[in-house]
Amino acid sequence: MEVALSYFEFKPNESFFVDGKGPRYKSYNLRTFEKIPQIKKLPEEVRFNIRVVGNVLPFKVNNYVIEELINWDNVPEDPIFQLTFPQKTMLKPHHFDKMAAVLKKGATKQEITATANEIRMQLNPHPAGQKDENTPQLGCETLSGMQHKYQETALFFPSQGQTCHAYCTFCFRWPQFVGIDELKFAMKEAELLVAYLKEHSEVTDVLFTGGDPMIMKARVLASYIEPLLEADLPNLRTIRIGTKGLAYWPYKFVTDSDADEMLDLFRKVSDAGLHLALMGHYSHPVELETDIHKEAARRVRSTGAQIRTQSPLLRHINDSSDIWADMWREQVRQGMIPYYMFVVRDTGARHHFDIPLEDAWKIFRGAFMQVSGIARTVRGPSMSAGPGKVHVLGVSEVAGEKVFTLQFLQGRNPDWTGRPFFAKYNKKAVWLDDLEPAFGEKEFFFEKEYRRKVKEDASNGNSNGNGSGKSESSKPVNVKKILERVN
Repeated sequence: MEVALSYFEFKPNESFFVDGKGPRYKSYNLRTFEKIPQIKKLPEEVRFNIRVVGNVLPFKVNNYVIEELINWDNVPEDPIFQLTFPQKTMLKPHHFDKMAAVLKKGATKQEITATANEIRMQLNPHPAGQKDENTPQLGCETLSGMQHKYQETALFFPSQGQTCHAYCTFCFRWPQFVGIDELKFAMKEAELLVAYLKEHSEVTDVLFTGGDPMIMKARVLASYIEPLLEADLPNLRTIRIGTKGLAYWPYKFVTDSDADEMLDLFRKVSDAGLHLALMGHYSHPVELETDIHKEAARRVRSTGAQIRTQSPLLRHINDSSDIWADMWREQVRQGMIPYYMFVVRDTGARHHFDIPLEDAWKIFRGAFMQVSGIARTVRGPSMSAGPGKVHVLGVSEVAGEKVFTLQFLQGRNPDWTGRPFFAKYNKKAVWLDDLEPAFGEKEFFFEKEYRRKVKEDASNGNSNGNGSGKSESSKPVNVKKILERVN
């Protein structure tokens, strides 16, 4: 299949190309980043800071990000540099000083790892109960490579997709990449996914996530997706793929050796009557500006897939209404659907990026009013907290009291969805845990039930998204028989 050009002329960066073919992907990590020519020009203090923070939080960048997205004349303030290279203030001062002291004294690898792990355990590695509350079971088997929090959507973590083309410094799934096995999600068994969907007819959407599933070769991704198509599940309506690949390595969809094979797989999903949505992660307009990105987006959309866009609101990177308005307008121009503005999650380097909820709402509102109705598909700011996705609707005055008006976009109990509730105004609040109920209430309407659901799930050894602790069938599930039936 030939690469078709869209309405613009695709002009690749010739320096990337090998023997007239697509560019060769090259990544850099903590051991190799000082080989990057641009890094060699930075002061030693900046390079040392990268080493300190990079020993605690994951660090990986690639040649496309380095050459095409970062404005090195604007480093360290450049937003993509902040997005991909560790910064000193991404660790709290006492954590930074502790790791810095270990490195300066020439500690062994074991000492460095022990110090890093000690710090990591203080960074809330699994926010919103994603490790303890959302892991489902099939019979007596815990599906550690899945999450099922909301009844309609099951998350699947393919084991070969648990890395990325480059790492985002804000990533709430940073524990996937730091070498601690018990903090990881991963699953190889596609047949278990099929079996789970057969037992849970309430699930209509499967989200492949990671890491980044688009790091996988087309044939590997097909080994997960094709069993879903072959199973012909009546409840399955949508396959989603969470990816930063379009922004960080668009050649994946244009000139990589399996680019056409990947697009054929996307068409196969559409031809099967399922909706395919790439949940594209975009943090700044510059990620949308290159010609190769535009061609990648066009090719993906030509398969029948949709691209929905999302990002957290991040201090140092996109904390401006104008930036978000520009980003949404360009996404719409390229045929994408603006979907979510998130509040940065309470994990990892959150303190470096977080923005008070009131300011987040003002930034969202300032951007929302600049765009036409076709871009107002976006929702936010939204907190993905333990009870669900909590939408900050704004700051209001009700019955003489200044309050936050909130609602659930998704709830652990579906009945919570869309119900407005109110919190006392708190100028410093950056997360749901910082808020208290308004009007003298002792707790929010959902809290008692949420505690009960978490307790029930723990006692059942099961954490299905609807909190039932059971599969749809009330009978015990025989995993072996299910797999025999599936196969």
